[in-house]
Amino acid sequence: MHGSPKGLVFALYYPVIAAIGVPANLAVIVILCRGRCGLSRCITYYLVSMAVTDLLVIITAVILNRIVGIYFPFSFMSITPVCSLSFVLIYGIRDCSVWVTVVFTFDRFVAICCQKLKTKYCTEKIAALVIGTVCALSGFKNTFWYFIYEPLYIIDNISWFCKIKLAFYTSSAWAAFDWIHRISTPCLSFILILLLNALTVRHILAAIRIRRRLQVRSTVENQSDPEMENRRKSIVLLFCISGSLILLWLLFLITFLYVRIANLSYFSGYNFNESNFILEESGFMLQLLSSCINPFIYTGTQHKFRDELRNGLKYPLTLIAKLFK
Repeated sequence: MHGSPKGLVFALYYPVIAAIGVPANLAVIVILCRGRCGLSRCITYYLVSMAVTDLLVIITAVILNRIVGIYFPFSFMSITPVCSLSFVLIYGIRDCSVWVTVVFTFDRFVAICCQKLKTKYCTEKIAALVIGTVCALSGFKNTFWYFIYEPLYIIDNISWFCKIKLAFYTSSAWAAFDWIHRISTPCLSFILILLLNALTVRHILAAIRIRRRLQVRSTVENQSDPEMENRRKSIVLLFCISGSLILLWLLFLITFLYVRIANLSYFSGYNFNESNFILEESGFMLQLLSSCINPFIYTGTQHKFRDELRNGLKYPLTLIAKLFK
């Protein structure tokens, strides 16, 4: 894989993603857990869980799967049972990451649009229950991936690497599983995110129009409205998180439709000159990039988070300065 320019790009891309994504998501977890960003504990639960699942995606899919696979091809991780198990973890954690974003979007929809339900639903207990349920269902759904792979090579009675079984493409049961898997993540999740965001924005815009009508122009026309400002920030944060997720997953969805409609097979093996390798790997690269993007969204849209991050970066420098005084 290292020999071609394309292989070199892939070989360098994943270490960069790991070098950025791991510290960025760890910083998000630490900052949010300190509770100084002006967010409710319910929102904090969702954002922390998103950061944790994104961090786990980087550890399992980027470090243990891609980086180890590229630089240490005949390691323990390449033995077929371990390789199969790693795919179960990768798909399970990845689905969990996406669906935590969906339930966070639903939580914001309830908080903004359903005032009667808000007091009962938007609580720490419900948030923890919903996140736990989503993660459990994601893990269960993806256990079937363990039985999809077979050894690529058998050397000295040891099974090496993972190759998708031919039955996966010929069996109607496996075809149904693949469709269910791809429809639930990302198709259904994207539809729900777009629908909930559309309803939330419609409600916020209607509330803003009503609020402006009730304002007395002579006294408050040029004054800032804290509630409208908070709602504007909610729209920006919600759209940035969900919009980036959809855009970065789009090529992955196109790849699935291309494979199934054109009656092709997914890339499986080590012939990196196969025509579908570039399409699949590019989609996978963008999908993994979505696990690194949220920390930068928080930094750009949340000034209190930005202040906490700045203070965190200053602290080691301040400590070093004190030691040399």
